[in-house]
Amino acid sequence: MTSSSYQAVNRFLVMLSFTALLAVPCWSQGASPKSANVGNSSQDVFRYTLDNGMRIVIVRNNLAPVVTVEENYLVGGDETPNGFPGMAHAQEHMAFRGCASLSVDQIAAIFAQLGGDNNADTQQNITQYFETVPAEDLDIALHADADCMRNIIDSQDQWGEERGAIEQEVSRDLSNPMYKFLVQMDRDMFAGTPYEHDPLGTRESFDATTGEMLKSFEQTWYAPNNAILIITGQVDPEKAFATIKELYGDIPRKNIPERPEVHLQPVKAEHINLPSDYPYIISIIGFRLPGTDSPDYAASRVLADVLASQRADIYGLVPQGKALDAGFEIGETYPKAGVGFAYAVIPTTGKAASIEESLETVINGYAKNGVPADLVEAAKRSEEASFEFERNSIPGLASLWSNALAAEHRESPEQDVEAIRRVTLEDVNRVAKEFLLTQNAVVGTLVPQPSGKPVAGKGFGGTEKVTPTATKPVVFPEWAKSLTKSVAIPKWDLHPVETTLPNGIRLIVETETLSPTVTVSGEIRHQPDLETPPDQEGVGTVLDGLFSYGTTTLDRIAFQKALDDIAANENAGAEFSLQVLKTYFDRGMQLLAENELQPALPPPAFEVVRQQTADSVAGELQSPDYHTHRALLAGLLPLKDPELREPTPEKVSALKLDDVKSYYQRTFRPDLTTIVIIGDVTPDEAKQEVTRWFGNWKPVGPKPEVDLPPVARNKSADNHVPDPTRLQDQVTLAEELPMNRFDPDYYPLQLANHILGGGFYATRLYRDLREKAGYVYTVSEQLNARRTRTVFSVSYGCDPINVSKARALIVQDLNTMRNTPPSEGEMQQARSMLLREIPLGQSSESQIAGALLARSVMGLPLDEPIRAAEHYASLSAEQVRAAFSKWILPEDLVQVVQGPTPQ
Repeated sequence: MTSSSYQAVNRFLVMLSFTALLAVPCWSQGASPKSANVGNSSQDVFRYTLDNGMRIVIVRNNLAPVVTVEENYLVGGDETPNGFPGMAHAQEHMAFRGCASLSVDQIAAIFAQLGGDNNADTQQNITQYFETVPAEDLDIALHADADCMRNIIDSQDQWGEERGAIEQEVSRDLSNPMYKFLVQMDRDMFAGTPYEHDPLGTRESFDATTGEMLKSFEQTWYAPNNAILIITGQVDPEKAFATIKELYGDIPRKNIPERPEVHLQPVKAEHINLPSDYPYIISIIGFRLPGTDSPDYAASRVLADVLASQRADIYGLVPQGKALDAGFEIGETYPKAGVGFAYAVIPTTGKAASIEESLETVINGYAKNGVPADLVEAAKRSEEASFEFERNSIPGLASLWSNALAAEHRESPEQDVEAIRRVTLEDVNRVAKEFLLTQNAVVGTLVPQPSGKPVAGKGFGGTEKVTPTATKPVVFPEWAKSLTKSVAIPKWDLHPVETTLPNGIRLIVETETLSPTVTVSGEIRHQPDLETPPDQEGVGTVLDGLFSYGTTTLDRIAFQKALDDIAANENAGAEFSLQVLKTYFDRGMQLLAENELQPALPPPAFEVVRQQTADSVAGELQSPDYHTHRALLAGLLPLKDPELREPTPEKVSALKLDDVKSYYQRTFRPDLTTIVIIGDVTPDEAKQEVTRWFGNWKPVGPKPEVDLPPVARNKSADNHVPDPTRLQDQVTLAEELPMNRFDPDYYPLQLANHILGGGFYATRLYRDLREKAGYVYTVSEQLNARRTRTVFSVSYGCDPINVSKARALIVQDLNTMRNTPPSEGEMQQARSMLLREIPLGQSSESQIAGALLARSVMGLPLDEPIRAAEHYASLSAEQVRAAFSKWILPEDLVQVVQGPTPQ
């Protein structure tokens, strides 16, 4: 449950590139859908409109036996009443609190049984509800969604409980400096329009909101003729259509009000300075760009890709040593306008005014003189390739179609791809000249505020009496009762072919022919904490930064151009990857191998990267995030443990290029390397390419130790890290368990974890901390079991006044699990979640490749999910309790709180 601006923050922070949107022709009426192809896609597309006006698109994709359902309501932040900017967001939350014939407990239990992969988000002009479920359970998901289209209860009592959770979501977002900047930028970009208010909402408006107001909003906007239903995956379209017609067909249409008009005003240029808890300064220059309704929308996307290119002058500030990172990102995009921004990251000792001037010089140059023609063509090739890769994900396809039809009001996502193909250099230069106006830009500077060092907490409290909600059986409706039966162990649908090359490389190939693409994921088993020589901490980070500087035969620009020529995405290092069209698989593998095995490591670049790394470390050592992480490690690990090693600016500055080369020679070895290849390629083709380009790679010297030594249990500790930029405290509770991933108790502990969390209100922690108490927006628990070490943790965010109260509830839930066997209903639900997660984990090629690689590196069999399922099916409630009691000791938890002083 998120708002659109928070999604934009996440996209920026992980530097995701723009994803092209696609689709098909006209809608058919009546009982029988018609099929059409998307471009050169092999997926069948079926679309139709029910008599009540609801539009449906079904995209058949046979990657895995799963389906994704996205129900899009054409209402969002734009349509909220004056003074209540989060009304659509609040209504989205309330859909999980009870519908026509389903209680909050039933909704939570149904989706938990389906695998727990469901959520919702509110954007400026749409509200989306989405879930990915096993294909055989599609009708159950549709029953639940249709029930909520018929009616959402919106009771005052339920809103009174949910309000605490949504206000914690507001506090979380307002604790994020980038989010705060984007919100202020939107106010300046779109003053006087609905776009100026983020759909997240405010605590003040939620305090004034009532269940009656929410009900009125739902009755006005939630209607079949104001909705688009998207289904993707392994689905029988005719059968799905019959179910949809039965469930949705008699829901009455409504008269939808006129939507607010958008009258854009001139941009209010402003310089926004905000404190941050980042370990560096971020300078941002924001521009208003064409919206999705504009004929210049495609050209603006190509322009954004050009500006973001590593061959463009914005990123050029990085190899010049002027910035730690730099680029161009697309923010939120609405029908009438969008936002794009250039950014540069500099050390805490840098001068924001200087880097802003450099950014403005580059941008003004492009606006005045135009952009390079070859970068325009490279951007267009990249967008088309991105479209092909979108077909490799069942949830990705659903999102693709939902955004094209619901958010952009296209007839098909293909329209965007076709528009990009038509973009010319003249179009891009015209848009650059018209929209890249630095005198009308919103400029932002996020300035780090160093935190104090961790201080001892006041203790764990726990004296307040807390009464968690008793676990009670949920009565399922008739159409969902099949979920309460024992789940059969899923069929293993993957067919990976394993080969070990003579030099020790382990090659795993999974053939999938959904699109003419190939994805390569690889990892060299490594452990810098063990492999780094004394006083050379940071050498691995410097090496990582040098891979982008090309190979011994191609310099940085030439290497990036070679990738652009084949529209490939490539990353080298101890963890490496390649995404490439099948046509260019050979060339892509050649470039990956050259970068991995023959990195240039040029001396001038080494000087730049070493200084950048030292500057980054200096900022990191002052940041609240660093102090939080360090306090946690210090509490969990014994003195002088290898994981406590850390770089300092002095150590990094003392590194020599020969140190980097020596580290590379010792640690980059074929006999520690696994390569996973998935896509439109046979095992023989893949082996031939890997042998051709990686076959001559030889190990040098003895194989290094890459497994950390086991550690004993920790003692309890309590630390508070002051963070003046946060409204909300972020709390981590953790303990080191003297076990590893291969311990038989891993499986009962996983079952216990799925009873505690993972199923929203159907699981204990969410039910007690969020549904009933309203202390948190999210609470997560994790069993991070590695080859030699395991950490159990629980994390949550809440108001400072509730830190101890929430912890007391968590400890009480942990002790209940230790002392009382879970109910049979909880055991059945946890098994269902874990077993249904198996097919859900195969819903995209990237997920499949990542999981195969992780199992190989861990030393697990590739079909470990099926073997684990057999364990889950045989375990008893008492075995789960006994394992939890043996390993989880609440009195030994290390607590670290980041934010205001907890009360």
